[in-house]
Amino acid sequence: MTDKICVALLAGGRSGEREVSLKGATEVAKALDPEKYRVLRYDPATDLGLLASTAHEIDVAFILLHGLLGEDGTMQGFLDQLGIPYQGSGVLGSAMAMDKNVAKIIYRHAGLPVPEWVMVSRGDSSSTGEMIECLGLPLVIKPLRQGSSLGISIATTEAELIAGLAEAFCYDDRVMVEKFIKGREITVGVMGNDSLIALPLVEIIPSSDHVFFDYTAKYDPHAATSEVCPAEFPDEITSRAQEYGLIAHRALMLRGYSRTDMIVNEHGIFILETNTIPGMTPTSLLPQAAKVYGLSFSRLLDRLLELALDKGAGELP
Repeated sequence: MTDKICVALLAGGRSGEREVSLKGATEVAKALDPEKYRVLRYDPATDLGLLASTAHEIDVAFILLHGLLGEDGTMQGFLDQLGIPYQGSGVLGSAMAMDKNVAKIIYRHAGLPVPEWVMVSRGDSSSTGEMIECLGLPLVIKPLRQGSSLGISIATTEAELIAGLAEAFCYDDRVMVEKFIKGREITVGVMGNDSLIALPLVEIIPSSDHVFFDYTAKYDPHAATSEVCPAEFPDEITSRAQEYGLIAHRALMLRGYSRTDMIVNEHGIFILETNTIPGMTPTSLLPQAAKVYGLSFSRLLDRLLELALDKGAGELP
């Protein structure tokens, strides 16, 4: 019998998405085949020294950290220094995708349609009136480098814009103010290293209590958000959205997997952002799409680890 693959499961961390990360780690640990893997769990909030001292035992890391210090290239760089391979994107791709402003500039350069936006820094002299004059209302206010919709709000008045900026600045020193695009929200998963495939579309339908897929809608079991996979769109829309997901993945120099969020309306498809470490429970969006594609949750995890180790990095499955 061959030796088991030693997987370092990295979850927790110090970001506002700590609890989401820990929940994902519990599900991943349950789904990894114990006949194939030996799992070691680390919380980077407290265990970086332990991770470094046991690096020689580890074959591959599975990063389940979200937000700053986990999804922004920081942990990826630390693992590179330790010589530990890991699933997903490297330092540069992770950092570019995490910075919403940089990502949008790259999307636009790649020919992808994006909502108009302006950037605001803490203490900026830009007035809210100028933002409204430039972009109109409603507006979406987003901390520059947060995930799980933390700190995001929608403003339909100048007073709401002022309040939304104050809330967003609790999470980051830089904030994106973006033109609100009304439409159907979808997400497109991509998997692979050199050879990529786009997974079936997932449509996210928030309950009437939620204007968009915010933190509560994502993680509160009582929020009544529904997801449809495969999303019901004409073939032309489906193909174009999948192509946009592939373009975004390549433009950001990503690896392994990603999930790009979009809005579809009568004017077209608009790219919102790309997640380099998507939620990883059996009911998370990318695993839902993978299941429709034909990959069980356990097989999806196998595949991500294979891609991390560059084993069979060609076509899926």
